[in-house]
Amino acid sequence: MGKRLGNGNGSQHEDLIEFPCKYEVKAMGLKSVRFEALVQEIVSRHIGATDLRATQSRSSRNDRYVSITCIVWVTSREQLERIYGDLRDCPEVLMTL
Repeated sequence: MGKRLGNGNGSQHEDLIEFPCKYEVKAMGLKSVRFEALVQEIVSRHIGATDLRATQSRSSRNDRYVSITCIVWVTSREQLERIYGDLRDCPEVLMTL
């Protein structure tokens, strides 16, 4: 049985994610030619070369913003926290999910 991501207080949320697993990391920002590559580079810092399974992008209705979804193989809560920490620290990333 793998490690689990929860809120740590023993509530029902303790079983949300079991590691290792496939996970979708999402980041949103202003649409540009380099934004998708930037998000991929940030995520790739924290995973193995073959653990980036796929990337999808979706433009906003007015085509001003873009959402990037990186489908990755993650092994721990700490790994996810480092990925999201670096995404939040990037000024071009406006929001993460």
